[in-house]
Amino acid sequence: MKRERELRPIFTRRALILGGAQLAAFGALGMRLYRMQVLQHGKYATLAKQNSVNERLLAPLRGLITDRHGTILAGNKQHWRALFMMIQAPDPDAVIAQFAALITLSDAERTRIAHDIAGKPRYIPVLLKDYLDWSDMAKIEVHATDLPGVFVDVGASRVYPLGDTLSHTIGYVARPTQAQAQANPVFALPGMRVGRSGVERARDDALRGDPGIIQTEVNAHGTVVRVLDRDNGTQGATVQLTIDAELQSLAAQKLAGQAGAAVMLDATTGAILVLSSQPGFDPALFDAGVPETVWKRWMADPKRPLNDRATGGLYAPGSTFKPNVAMAALECGAITPTTTFFCPGYLKLGNHTFYCWQHRGHGTIDVVNALQQSCDVFFYHTALATGIDRIAAMGRKLGLIGALPLDLPGVSQGFLPTRAWARRRKLTWTKGNTVIQGIGQGYTQVTPLGLATMAARIATGRAIGPHIAGAIGDVVQPGNGPDDWPDLGLDIRNLAAVRQGMFEVVNTQLGTGYASRLTLPGVQMAGKTGTAQVHDLSQAEEKANYDDANLPWKFRPNAFFIAFAPTDAPRFAVAVAVEHGNEGASVSAPIAQALMTVALTRNLTPAAPGTIQSPPQATISEAGPV
Repeated sequence: MKRERELRPIFTRRALILGGAQLAAFGALGMRLYRMQVLQHGKYATLAKQNSVNERLLAPLRGLITDRHGTILAGNKQHWRALFMMIQAPDPDAVIAQFAALITLSDAERTRIAHDIAGKPRYIPVLLKDYLDWSDMAKIEVHATDLPGVFVDVGASRVYPLGDTLSHTIGYVARPTQAQAQANPVFALPGMRVGRSGVERARDDALRGDPGIIQTEVNAHGTVVRVLDRDNGTQGATVQLTIDAELQSLAAQKLAGQAGAAVMLDATTGAILVLSSQPGFDPALFDAGVPETVWKRWMADPKRPLNDRATGGLYAPGSTFKPNVAMAALECGAITPTTTFFCPGYLKLGNHTFYCWQHRGHGTIDVVNALQQSCDVFFYHTALATGIDRIAAMGRKLGLIGALPLDLPGVSQGFLPTRAWARRRKLTWTKGNTVIQGIGQGYTQVTPLGLATMAARIATGRAIGPHIAGAIGDVVQPGNGPDDWPDLGLDIRNLAAVRQGMFEVVNTQLGTGYASRLTLPGVQMAGKTGTAQVHDLSQAEEKANYDDANLPWKFRPNAFFIAFAPTDAPRFAVAVAVEHGNEGASVSAPIAQALMTVALTRNLTPAAPGTIQSPPQATISEAGPV
């Protein structure tokens, strides 16, 4: 009993100490819980929400490109794709391996995925597979727990309803470069595309739009449970072109099977109605990546479908250059409208004979008849009297060479030789060089766009500048009015002589373009044919006046035709070039005639490019003589 009485105070003291310790511990825990659940509730609620709610940026929907009437030329088509959020997966490589076991990935796709995973921030989704079908989506959903961070999302691909009809002008889009993605995270977003050529490139900033954001709820495995909120961002602006889709399609149809170009302008404003280069290509292929077999086929095609002949093709223009030579000679006083030269069918200069295409000759002829019948000898004499520097200066004034206000990338400026150019290259410029330039051969290189511009400027006497952007969003672009272009300052009598010569080319029986005259009542067209050699002729070949049609295709002359109409009040200007077409009168002129006939029959109004006539849908579910 005594032992028990001695131990009881000790036990009670230990119990009190232990109890106090327990009380203090639970008190501290309670206080901690109180701070977390009550005092710091907002902080931890936010953290909890961030564990279950995921936010990511969305690539904006690219803006539409339309023709002058609102016809969609470039739009967007929805499709399904598989994306991967690396931040939601503890082992991204394992997830990729599991995905590849379910969904077939090509070598190119595997390489791209590895590149994206290595180069993208973990919070930016990685595209695993584009253009999923229903079976692919079903596999992903069934194995969702084994694929943390993988989800199916809707994307948009670029579509071009006119296909290869307008491929060079509209251009194409492709994935941003690595440098672009590193400089701006928006460019790293799945589905983001940038313009690589044509209007897509020239107006990329306007077409791109602003990114959106999507908020999703995910479970502990990183699987998306539901979409909480989605803001698709701002779609890029609609870019309305001055192109007329119907006329563009007609040009492509007429050029089908040939390598060539057709350009049609509103001669009063410079608005481009047709900018056709054939053959073309399918621009939609670049969105996902051009298959190797297709690329090889393009590279092997002798007609070079990727080349834009309308704005970038450089050609010796042949006799379509003669109106420029005539204007230069008339303006400097080297000739007058009544000046004549005798054409015996050739011109002897030193030990060389320069032949006229008409070997029997044209006799005594003035500038109007020389244009009408395309007399080479007349223009040999005229070029010598005028001088190469003056011919080149007039070519610049008429828009054949030099920068034009065309809002497209890669537009060639053309080239006309001068004495200064020859000196810089240590070339001895001879009279023979000038003679050859006088008929649009030799060093002269112009584009079909430059030829159409010259036709428009001769027709109106104004410095018409070709342009293709009618409106961007609601903003009408400058240059769309007849008063926007200044007078060229050319003598009206000289212009009248050249216009009369071009009128007689088409509307008189001696004219080289008579077969392609318009058949519309009360409407006439003025024009000029052209045939340009593409290989050097020997004196024997020239003297024999051999038939070019018997040559292999690649050695046949290029065929050209320029025109404007109506002749009494010019409204349209056209240039057509057909590579190795042999004769402009028989090949290129009928194409121009067809375009003019449709345009004049429809009686197009002078253009209100800022007015889209049919509202497009955001997405298609689909410079001394000689």
